[in-house]
Amino acid sequence: MPSSYTDIDLDAYKADFEAKDASEYVLIDVREEDEYADGHLARAVNVPLSELETRFGEITTEKPVVLVCARGGRSATAAQFLVTKGYKTLYNLDGGTLGWIKAGHPVEK
Repeated sequence: MPSSYTDIDLDAYKADFEAKDASEYVLIDVREEDEYADGHLARAVNVPLSELETRFGEITTEKPVVLVCARGGRSATAAQFLVTKGYKTLYNLDGGTLGWIKAGHPVEK
C-alpha cells in the first residue's frame, strides 16, 4: 500500500499554505465536533475521524488536502486512509491544533 502523505510542521504550514487563497487547498480538522468547537485553525472544515469513512467523498481530490487534529496522530491516520482512497497530495499537520495554540497562533471558535 502506498504511503504518500507528507508531515508538515507548523512553520512550514504557515509559510506554504496560510497565505494562499482558500480556493487553493483544503484544510480538514478530523477532531470530534466538540473539540473543533473549542477552537480550530482558520478555514478548517470539520470532518471527524469517526465519520471519515462515510464522508471522505466530501473532500476534493483536485486540491492539496491538509489534515489536522489535536497533535498529529488522528490526522496521520486520516491521511493514511485517504491514500487508500486515491488522494495524492496530502499533508499531516505535525503538532496539530494544540501546537498551533502553544505557538501563539490564533484559532476560530
